[in-house]
Amino acid sequence: MSSANALRAPLAPREPARAREHALRPDVNQAHVRFIGLAKTYPGQRQPALHGIDLNIRRGEIFGIIGRSGAGKSSLLRTINRLEQPSHGRVLIDQVDIAPFDETQLVALRRRIGMIFQHFNLMSAKTVFQNVELPLKVAGVAKAERQRKVRELLELVGLEQKHGVYPAQLSGGQKQRVGIARALVHDPQILLCDEATSALDPETTAAILDLLRDINQRLGLTIVLITHEMAVIREICHRVVVLERGEAVEQGEVWQVFGTPRHAVTRSLLAPLQAKLPESLQRTLQARPGHPEAAVVLRLHVLGEPDLTALWHDLGGRVTLLQGGVDIIGSQALGQLILAVRGSPHSAAQLLERARRWTTDVEVLGHVD
Repeated sequence: MSSANALRAPLAPREPARAREHALRPDVNQAHVRFIGLAKTYPGQRQPALHGIDLNIRRGEIFGIIGRSGAGKSSLLRTINRLEQPSHGRVLIDQVDIAPFDETQLVALRRRIGMIFQHFNLMSAKTVFQNVELPLKVAGVAKAERQRKVRELLELVGLEQKHGVYPAQLSGGQKQRVGIARALVHDPQILLCDEATSALDPETTAAILDLLRDINQRLGLTIVLITHEMAVIREICHRVVVLERGEAVEQGEVWQVFGTPRHAVTRSLLAPLQAKLPESLQRTLQARPGHPEAAVVLRLHVLGEPDLTALWHDLGGRVTLLQGGVDIIGSQALGQLILAVRGSPHSAAQLLERARRWTTDVEVLGHVD
């Protein structure tokens, strides 16, 4: 079997249990990349970089991997193209275990998996055209085909007018566009992004994310990206996994993870995106009411578009919206409301219970006179 066919051929089920699992779990059948009990320990390190990772990445989605520095993001990403060999567990691409691949099969695998980097990795002595063309030249592709392919890719990333310039003459965003074009030269099915926007300013980051989204939709690529920026995950990803000390502590649809974060690490990573309390409110907020007419201050995170009139009625008394906002993530609306409830017949504990009819993510921030 050729190395290319080895990647396309599904593995035959070895036992009835495996067949039953595939029949009952479409997420397994549809997984483009699958991690099973994955672990990685580097020589001389007592703490594993990865431990017990079970994860399915769907074909054609944009999947985010996030975590603090040292959480294992790069180690996990690099097992997909076997730049890192797992210590235990398996990585399956199209249901094929890539662990036993020989050098020939690895070359074929890596041509089907493009990769872009934080610092672009361009050759300064070569033009934009030559940087993109180089992988094709190394692969022995004919000159006419190379030129056709490079022209198509430079048009795709919006750099057709920059084909003859050198990296030193490009902005950071333009350099990353060259890196993206170069990663696509072998028509990969998977694109790995290693902190691809971390070195860019916010405006350029937005443009690169728009380009990646366009590539995902036009080419049907599965994109796997690692980042420490939750704003990037919110902007572009369909699903996300949160890593902490090499373990997957939370995963799911982005709107679900953002809307109802369960793990303390996730909540900590999301904190910079949360609207801060107005300073005037922070100065007057008290742990206990100063008098019977003091208002109870609640913070609610809500999914969808709540019926505010009904919510107000449920809480009772006079309800004032101190701060609020709604983000659209995917097709889901996520909102944060900070309310002051004054003159309600209900205690703070009762208000908390009533608010939980609308969302499970609610807290009493304190009281204001």
